[in-house]
Amino acid sequence: MTIDWVYLLEIALSGIGAGALLAVTGVAFVLIYRVTRVVNLAIGETLMLGAYLFFSFTSILGLPVWLAVPLVIVAGGLFGAGLERVIIRPMLGQSPMSVFMVTIGIGSILVGIVQLTWGVAPHRLIAIVSEKPMFLGPAYVSSKSIAAFTMAVGVIALFLIVLRFWRGSLQLKATASDAGAAFSCGINVPRVYLLSWAVACAIACGAGILVGMVGGISPEMGVFGLSVLSVVIMGGLDSILGTLVVALFVGLVEAYSASFIGGEFKQISTFILLLVMLYLRPHGLFGTAEIDRL
Repeated sequence: MTIDWVYLLEIALSGIGAGALLAVTGVAFVLIYRVTRVVNLAIGETLMLGAYLFFSFTSILGLPVWLAVPLVIVAGGLFGAGLERVIIRPMLGQSPMSVFMVTIGIGSILVGIVQLTWGVAPHRLIAIVSEKPMFLGPAYVSSKSIAAFTMAVGVIALFLIVLRFWRGSLQLKATASDAGAAFSCGINVPRVYLLSWAVACAIACGAGILVGMVGGISPEMGVFGLSVLSVVIMGGLDSILGTLVVALFVGLVEAYSASFIGGEFKQISTFILLLVMLYLRPHGLFGTAEIDRL
């Protein structure tokens, strides 16, 4: 039996591109959890909202891409800030399950808004990059995948650089470590919460453009958030590094599963990995192991 190494390489390149999209959305998920300890299950629907806003700005209003992209990101930030201020902040101190269920409700509302506003039919975003096929050596790779991977890596790199050198990131880290101690040191904890939600939702809306650019947009885009949730849990709910590592691995596993077993097994393979990880390391690959003392 002859192994087609070029075909295997093409699948790997496609999987790495998909993994980068999981990673950039996972960063938004981890940011909210690290700072506020809220599991935001509406992150997939927020991604969907960003894709539809970009569709409206470019295909309906006719705005240029260079203007539409920052508008989507700003709109995502305002949406996240409003969400935290109006819905999440009044629930601080409630049980985590209550807040978790609220985020599920937010996601359902966003799906309904999208269906009422843009309809249920899928749409395609305008061609941001050339449709011309590209080759890395002998291997074919979609130009859209390369563009999405490059942009996703750029967003993640920018985010990590800002966290490393921005003075305000110290407030984020202090609040994530101990909100009570941070408040006693003079840090405006509610403002940090607001900022984390705004930045995370801005990143998610921007990621929606990348996901929609590759596979089109539809009200079912929020399902992508389930894969992101699986990646974040496996990497560690509070670990950006774990999310990046696991996202690339899951992207490869899904790509090979879809190619050799069938597309219907793509997400099944992810959830099998999730079950194995939860059995071996319940707190994730790089997550913090928390012990509750009675």
